[in-house]
Amino acid sequence: MKLDARRVAAFLDAPGECRVVLLYGDDVGLIRERAARLVRAVAGAVDDPFRVTELDKDTAKRIPEEAASQSLLGGRRAVRVRDAGDTVLADIQLAMSRPGDALLILEAAALPARSKLRTALDRSADAVTIGCYRLDGGALEQMIVQTLASDAMTIDAEARTWLSGQLGADQAVTRREIEKLALYMGAHGRVDLASAQACVGDLAGVSLDHALFAATAGDVRETDRALELALAEGMTAVGVLRLALTHLQRLQQAKASMAEGLGATEAAKSVRPPLFFRRVGDFVRALSLWGDADLRMACIRVWEAERSCKRTGSPAETICRSILLGLAQRAAAARRR
Repeated sequence: MKLDARRVAAFLDAPGECRVVLLYGDDVGLIRERAARLVRAVAGAVDDPFRVTELDKDTAKRIPEEAASQSLLGGRRAVRVRDAGDTVLADIQLAMSRPGDALLILEAAALPARSKLRTALDRSADAVTIGCYRLDGGALEQMIVQTLASDAMTIDAEARTWLSGQLGADQAVTRREIEKLALYMGAHGRVDLASAQACVGDLAGVSLDHALFAATAGDVRETDRALELALAEGMTAVGVLRLALTHLQRLQQAKASMAEGLGATEAAKSVRPPLFFRRVGDFVRALSLWGDADLRMACIRVWEAERSCKRTGSPAETICRSILLGLAQRAAAARRR
């Protein structure tokens, strides 16, 4: 059954007699965080060799065997299956048809809504499905404010807007960065834009940010390298494309400001959320390479690519790479003219 969002926290700490939990969505960090929380709730630790087993798509055939196995020292076992997809459905159904009390925890990033695995577990009384999606907009800003408030801290509106543009693709990373910011500022502090940029500007997930700026500035090789790193860090194809659309829309904002008389640098500094100061130069270069019609067409293609990635069986990463490299090649061609 699909779990109501309001009940997720309580369930993660006490999954009861549930036999299978499916964690899916575009926030890979949140999926991993929740999977680890479930393992601790069942086995007491994530690395207990007697009560915790980890499988992947190459060892998924062992699911029925592991689900039926008993711990040598007693206690309920947790079986964590990474990169789960429709190919494990038959093994899951076989495991659920046999006696056993192990909890099967399936990690399935960006699983399509029409996935056979998701559909079957949504309908099962012995299974729970939990969506794990990245925060954006007001929800992300609320999380930033609440996390800082727990340390008796406040944040300026401009800093909050900037942070919401930098964070959110991975909730686990977002929380760590906000906690780091709180430590940097000290108790009872107020976060301003300069402090936020000084502390959060070099976060680990910046590879995607680098890929997007490289793409619109026409650096094909750097786009490919940075995108590869971003995907290796856990970014999903859908997450990449959503942030690519946001990046293109900020270019559109700046072009609109230029049409009203602002220079390129001033227009770049006027976009919201604000640009990290080290990115202003790349952004200004991109403004000289992209016309209004080109940006509109690029936005449409990115949006259509995101829809394609959500279809069952689609090669999501291939689609994502094609779109970003296509943007880079388009900008590179403009640089040569």
